[in-house]
Amino acid sequence: QLAGKWFLVGMASRCSYLAEHSHQLEATAVTVTVLDGQSLAISTFRKLDGMCWEIRQRYLPAQAHGRFLLKGRGYGGKVDVVVGETDHSSYAILYYQKGRSISVKLYGRTIRVSDAVTDKFEQRVSAVGLSEDMTYYFPTYGFCDSADEFHILDGEL
Repeated sequence: QLAGKWFLVGMASRCSYLAEHSHQLEATAVTVTVLDGQSLAISTFRKLDGMCWEIRQRYLPAQAHGRFLLKGRGYGGKVDVVVGETDHSSYAILYYQKGRSISVKLYGRTIRVSDAVTDKFEQRVSAVGLSEDMTYYFPTYGFCDSADEFHILDGEL
């Protein structure tokens, strides 16, 4: 049910890089494909230095429904991904936990979501101890639909 195209609407994180570079956020689109009925192939399309890139990741199914594991590179690279809330047709709120740090992402089927959904996202953000000044909203224009073969990354960004 998560399959298809999504747009990254917002993100909350304590990431210092994000805080320092929030003025450079780029419109980000994601395509989700369900593999073997369980794991998810995630293709993230975004610009880096004005070029369109595709970042490919695979979310492996974890023990419980709606939980996935994203294996990163190196020690401590694994990220637990939890689908916090979704109605599959308009929005999805996902939690990403790596060690002790947690971030929350809001995805929409369209580039904008309703105020009610934004409110839900902001409630979930504050519930995990993140604040408004750690919440970032992404541009609603300038999306990449594809990347050429030289601009594909496998793994984490």
